[in-house]
Amino acid sequence: MKIGISGASGQLGKSVLSHLTRRGGNHQLVGVSRSPQTVAAPAEGRFGDFDRIDSLVQAYAGLDRLLVIPSAELAPGVRSAQLRAAIDAASQAGVPHVFLMSVAGTHEASVPSLGEAFWVGEQALIRSALQWTILRMNYYAQSMADEIKMSLGGGVLAGLGDERVAYVSRDDIAAAAAGALLGDGHSGAIYNLTGPASITGAERASIVSEIVGKPVSYVTITVDQLRAGLSQAGLPAPVLDAMTDIKTSFVEGKFDIVTGDVARLSGLRSKSLREILAAALA
Repeated sequence: MKIGISGASGQLGKSVLSHLTRRGGNHQLVGVSRSPQTVAAPAEGRFGDFDRIDSLVQAYAGLDRLLVIPSAELAPGVRSAQLRAAIDAASQAGVPHVFLMSVAGTHEASVPSLGEAFWVGEQALIRSALQWTILRMNYYAQSMADEIKMSLGGGVLAGLGDERVAYVSRDDIAAAAAGALLGDGHSGAIYNLTGPASITGAERASIVSEIVGKPVSYVTITVDQLRAGLSQAGLPAPVLDAMTDIKTSFVEGKFDIVTGDVARLSGLRSKSLREILAAALA
């Protein structure tokens, strides 16, 4: 079986390929990227650009299974166009089974919502793929760790409300994706890849306080206050808009879902936010 990872040069793509390699077997691996030279052996590197559908058709040729990992593009409408192109290219290349990395809480949305791209991608996949599987990620625990590092100096973590989120390790997502790609019986399934518990903002602050050994509090702020703080930090407008969208999704409950899908697909226990933060803040 020949398995392709589209978006292979990103952190998640590299991790999926690493898990597939460690699992062994007779399968062949293909890493599709705008920088195919960065794809590590034994995987074959192929050039593929989400903005050039012809390159994707060539890169996906001969694959039995394909995982499409969305790009990090934040400009409104760009990522959804890229996902439509990738899924169309997979159909043109005759890929029998396409897996899509999506996000928790995906529902009908329009530009400029970040969720628009994932809604468009999921719908395009369901309509056109011969066989399809959707892997919806919860929020990266590592991304929250990075945010916490920037806030530790003031001893305060801020959010827009309770922010119940089942933070999940990037490596656990990769392990689950590898398990799904190698397994059978996943056609037509939508999985939610989550951590073992949904953590509130206050609980997050308590965990951090225990790890660093000093008081850390949690405060609720307004959207305007959030945007002002991000702007003062010098973040560009697209990142500012994305962070506001994400934080709003937290309080809307889109990431407040806990499943056993990581263990079900990978055979491994999903790591807790405490474990990730303990390693990151050590």
